Amino acid sequence: MEIKKVAILGAGAVGSYVIEGISGCREIRLGVIAEGERNARLKSAGCTINGVTYHPEVWTYQETDNIDLLIVSLKYGALPTALDTIKQATSQNTIVMSLMNGVDSEEIIGAKIGMSHILPALIKVASHKEPDGYHFDRKSTIGIIFGEYKSPFQSERVKAVCDLFEKSDISYRVTDYIREEIWSKFRLNVCNNLPQAILGAGVGCYRDSVHMKAISEGLRSEIEAIAAAKGIEFSRIESSAKGSPVMPSARYSTLQDLDAKRHTEIDMFSGALMRMGKELGIPTPYNEYTYHMIKALEEKNDGLFDYKGKDKTPTYSK
Repeated sequence: MEIKKVAILGAGAVGSYVIEGISGCREIRLGVIAEGERNARLKSAGCTINGVTYHPEVWTYQETDNIDLLIVSLKYGALPTALDTIKQATSQNTIVMSLMNGVDSEEIIGAKIGMSHILPALIKVASHKEPDGYHFDRKSTIGIIFGEYKSPFQSERVKAVCDLFEKSDISYRVTDYIREEIWSKFRLNVCNNLPQAILGAGVGCYRDSVHMKAISEGLRSEIEAIAAAKGIEFSRIESSAKGSPVMPSARYSTLQDLDAKRHTEIDMFSGALMRMGKELGIPTPYNEYTYHMIKALEEKNDGLFDYKGKDKTPTYSK
């Protein structure tokens, strides 16, 4: 098995890391899947990453034939409408790797195309968008972690992806415990991504405030209880399960979304945990509060609470 053609669905912060990493592989045909105005813009302007503009091929979903590796790096809210595109781009031997946040994108995609195509994975990269495009620090980036759910762990497709990444500038690691690795990143996102988004401060807040640390630990206790009920054993990967080093001023993706007045991926984080908690009979009060607070912040960004002179109806304390 050899990977010669790679497609990326979602050329944002995560997709940009892959584009930059593979663009130097001249023997690899690399393309981004996009439709309409986005297709035209990518063809014209390319993707600017760390100050350099790259011009991968740009394909509509009708042009995605014989893809060897499809990397899905969408925002969670965009996944349902992209499932038909993913199915169109998946041929008999296509490997599909989701680098989306959360713990259920593989299952959602697999339900559409068959789990046999899914090579589970995650990515750890601290990237952010500036006026000239996406930026990340290559030296501190852990990169892509992937592996099979079950033996044989050194499968032909794992070897093929390793061969591709060895030719590229992508940092990677293969693991026998990919389920635990994915849940570990999920835990990191829930505990470190969400409280700072409500506070509107850099990640140094967890180091400098006992109150922020208490909120983070409350979220952590809930996710660990749910994970334990699902048979996830974090102890298998504790030595390797850490994020990239970041400055105290760093603002993770949820806060970046709120800063830009975009809707967040809170449904994939606390929303998913609330749903799993109900199914398992495990209380999730910290996640419920966090979920509703971030939803309210989205409403604020949408202008729902802009009462300047337009609403004269009084309210009453209860």
